[in-house]
Amino acid sequence: MSPKDRVLELYKSDVLLDKEAVARLMHPEVTIDWNSSKGFIQMNYDDIIALTEELSRAYVRSKMRISHVVTEGDTVALRFSHFVKTIENPREEMLLAHFSVIWEVKDDKLYRGYQMSQFS
Repeated sequence: MSPKDRVLELYKSDVLLDKEAVARLMHPEVTIDWNSSKGFIQMNYDDIIALTEELSRAYVRSKMRISHVVTEGDTVALRFSHFVKTIENPREEMLLAHFSVIWEVKDDKLYRGYQMSQFS
């Protein structure tokens, strides 16, 4: 599978709510450097899985609207907006945040992520 296809698998509807799916996509030594409107976070494999579990408790749906995809070798950059439906109100889709992320793929897994987000 191409690096682009591997990265895009993570951003399919509801994948971020599925711990097993996320675990299959991540390299065991994965790290994400995340600059958000709340500050800098560095996450490893266990942190990513914990975030997935947290998201699955709060949301019944997760959908990315990708506006840009750029690839160069094993590196893939995306720009997207993340929409969710909450457990409390599953009929209403709400914008969670806007993201830009760069992923490096190694051994057909997501290995290094560099992400920025702006909450709506």
